[in-house]
Amino acid sequence: MLGGFMETLKKDWLALVLISVLICGITLNVRAEEKSGRSGYIEPKLVFPVISDVHIKETGTLDLRTFQHALTQLNEQAPKQDAFVVVGDLADTGALKEYDRFFSIYNQNKQPQAVSLFTIGNHEYRDSVTNQQAQQRFLSKTKMKALYFHQVIKGYHFIMLGTESRLTAGDYSVKQINWLAEQLKIAKRDDPKKPIFVFIHQPINNTLYGKNRWGIEVNEQLLYNTLKPYPQVITFSGHTHHPLDDPRTIFQRDFTSLATSSVRYIWPGAGYLQGELPPGYRDVSQGLLVEVYNRKVVVKRRDFHANKWTGEAWEIDIPANTKKFHYTNERDLVKPIFLPSSTISVIQEKASSNQLYIQFTQAVDNLMVHSYRITVKNKETGEVVKTYNAFSQYYSDPVPDVLSLPLSGLQPHTAYQIEVAAVDAFDNQSDQKLIIEGSTK
Repeated sequence: MLGGFMETLKKDWLALVLISVLICGITLNVRAEEKSGRSGYIEPKLVFPVISDVHIKETGTLDLRTFQHALTQLNEQAPKQDAFVVVGDLADTGALKEYDRFFSIYNQNKQPQAVSLFTIGNHEYRDSVTNQQAQQRFLSKTKMKALYFHQVIKGYHFIMLGTESRLTAGDYSVKQINWLAEQLKIAKRDDPKKPIFVFIHQPINNTLYGKNRWGIEVNEQLLYNTLKPYPQVITFSGHTHHPLDDPRTIFQRDFTSLATSSVRYIWPGAGYLQGELPPGYRDVSQGLLVEVYNRKVVVKRRDFHANKWTGEAWEIDIPANTKKFHYTNERDLVKPIFLPSSTISVIQEKASSNQLYIQFTQAVDNLMVHSYRITVKNKETGEVVKTYNAFSQYYSDPVPDVLSLPLSGLQPHTAYQIEVAAVDAFDNQSDQKLIIEGSTK
């Protein structure tokens, strides 16, 4: 986002001072995520893409075109893949025709040497009368050997888990989790220093952004406790559709958790002015590319819709050590700032009897400005009458330098004071606020 302010910086020397302070904060308070790419690395020992939530339908062209774009770019960026992983929701309902359409694209683009690995998601159950029918159809169409299985590729362990019913939040039985415990022991015995890759459609609660609405419910604590003794575990989950631009899509505590976003569309969250599915949500398509080296696992985030990487590559150390985990909830203590040249205004021609329209310059942050907290006060009484949250539109390409937002639900012929504070992904709020006054008609 800093690039959008370069002309402002040239004109405003004080802004340069503030940016310098901000950069110092980055150095002191967070471990900067190193640039993606292979500079300084030998060739990777293992390469595999991970995508999810393709949601192929029975008819239409947009779903197939979006999927094709993703596969084409992954082949261009990784021409020598060892595996290809799809973490559930290949199909939108699990109908036979949806599987056929999925594989009409996948089989044409799959690299012959890459091992195909698929997990079942909740959407694969929607077209079947029983859970067993859905599972049989999934296994028949994907050619997977079981609903959950363990495979070793070039000496690295891939453990695939499968939700066992149509439950949205995920259904993982005690039997499956006990099986997982045995597989983790096998993988650790093989090489305690190597990462163990675990793939699951729904995320585990308290590991990733969006956990409160979308995390696993059935046997979630047992599943977490089973993974907890293994810091070398790296889990990949889909389901949430949360944008990979958000730094909370990687999290480390007892092990490493990664979100995969969605090939089909994004869902950035609820409770914001732009809505749960903001304008342009179907235009965003994302996925991961994983490269494994001797001392690091490098995970690159891909914007398929823009044909570019988003953000900087995540780097996970080998061997794993929880005391040296970088991607924790405490990784960022730096607050966003508004530059001295930032402005805010009320667009009076858009005002109505119950709405004001504001426009302001976006703040900057060391990682990402996630959203804004907007407080509206009655100018005469000083009483807070409305509060709003609004996305910074961090998921857009490009992210706009200026935001325009409607503030509805106000009273007619009333003067208000409007205050805007910037908030980053870790709930750090700017000390400064942009303040403006306006009146409804």
